[in-house]
Amino acid sequence: MSFRGVYTNVVEVRQKVFTEVARMAFEGGDYSRIIDLPYKIIPGEVATYRESVFLERAIVEERLRLAIGLPLRSMTEHAPVSKGIEESAIAEKYYDPPLVNIIKFACHSCPDDEMKVTDACQGCLAHPCKEVCPKGAISIVNGRSQIDASKCIKCGKCMSACPYHAIMKMERPCAAACGVDAIGSDRLGRAKIDYEKCVSCGMCMVNCPFGAIADKGQIFQVIHAIKSGTPVYAAVAPAFVGQFGRDLTPERLREAMRQLGFADIVEVAVGADLCTIQEAQDFLEEVPEKQPFMATSCCPAWAAMARKMFPDLAPYISMALTPMVLTGRLIKKEHPGCKVVFIGPCAAKKLEASRQEIRSDIDFVLTFEEVVGMFTAKGIHFEQLPSDGTLSEASADGRGFAVSGGVASAVVNCIKEMEPEREIKVANAEGLRDCRQLLSDAQKGKYDGYLLEGMACPGGCVGGAGTMQGPTKAKGQIVLTMKKSKRKKALESTYKDKLDLLAER
Repeated sequence: MSFRGVYTNVVEVRQKVFTEVARMAFEGGDYSRIIDLPYKIIPGEVATYRESVFLERAIVEERLRLAIGLPLRSMTEHAPVSKGIEESAIAEKYYDPPLVNIIKFACHSCPDDEMKVTDACQGCLAHPCKEVCPKGAISIVNGRSQIDASKCIKCGKCMSACPYHAIMKMERPCAAACGVDAIGSDRLGRAKIDYEKCVSCGMCMVNCPFGAIADKGQIFQVIHAIKSGTPVYAAVAPAFVGQFGRDLTPERLREAMRQLGFADIVEVAVGADLCTIQEAQDFLEEVPEKQPFMATSCCPAWAAMARKMFPDLAPYISMALTPMVLTGRLIKKEHPGCKVVFIGPCAAKKLEASRQEIRSDIDFVLTFEEVVGMFTAKGIHFEQLPSDGTLSEASADGRGFAVSGGVASAVVNCIKEMEPEREIKVANAEGLRDCRQLLSDAQKGKYDGYLLEGMACPGGCVGGAGTMQGPTKAKGQIVLTMKKSKRKKALESTYKDKLDLLAER
């Protein structure tokens, strides 16, 4: 279960935090006034969401710090919420791992992997749950089933056998959503992230019903870069369509971004076209003569998972630069001395951009959700903005990178134009658990000769942790935009002649 597209209390608090951080950065002045923001976000003296208004404000304080890029404070010693804020008020990258953080006192310590008999139990005469249990963990007490947790092996046979569906498996939502099994428990039963396994996909964040997990942001630094007078360009990911509501159409986005202070915007779909061409060339050169298959490169969480869990397969991930990096390089070649902000649906892009070899190409990463906070802080009314035509000359295939299957489809279309006789077999997966299975099967030789596409988020980028719309609705709007595109295939890109210059590794 994911809450994307559902305006929950958790989303409401997140939005208020992003808005107030943006407003504070736009206004400037004495940033020690951050101490007043929890009282603005959580007003009054009666708790709204939790058992205590003091707890609510304490959680908001940590969320404010993370949104600014500051680390969580230790719970064992006093430190003001403003600690380190002046050092963060800079127009440079400010990022310290870990990216994804658990606010411990916001964690509900949810039951993890526990079989539970609910009130739906009818105390039936047959009690098949007891009969099928291989460990004798179920007994009938006062006519109702009870499970002995010390004997239960969580096989789920009782759950399947119950005619009333009265037995359920309780899983910690964040752990269930983590496709790399990076979430466990600390000594107090609260969620804990194993950063050796974590790939920063952010699925735990959007699946925690208590809003206890948050990633660090760069809203503060982006706004300071804009205010510094340096031209700041927005590189907007293909998944943007519909993310800001129906009034902010693609034709109005350029003006909306200019009102935030950006010099201009470029669709990352332009870089996706170039990435498509590069991956098609790589596939034709490498498969099957030099390697058994090739995996796409554009999803950073998928690529990180592959390298961590399947290191022997890592060489088979395309070496093509991602659309984000190619777009960043394109902007910086055309506008020397500028700064580039990638705006997208993805938490893992923050991690990708922080890598040493990419820092010169992308200065900041913001999610769509964080940018909404900037729009709110500025009081921009989308319906009043003029339309100024299309954003760029990106192809339909480049714009299709936003949805699962879109990357592979674009690469196949490109290969068919390069070598019409070549038959390409494709396998793709969405969600890291299914991606793991895909690579596990590839390891056994099942996908020799194939092009493999992996997307860490359900539905593809449209299901990313920084999105505002549900994946299904967002996909429909992406498809409509693809149909309207004048150019259909990546090889029609007007930028393809620059690929060799941009793609120097």
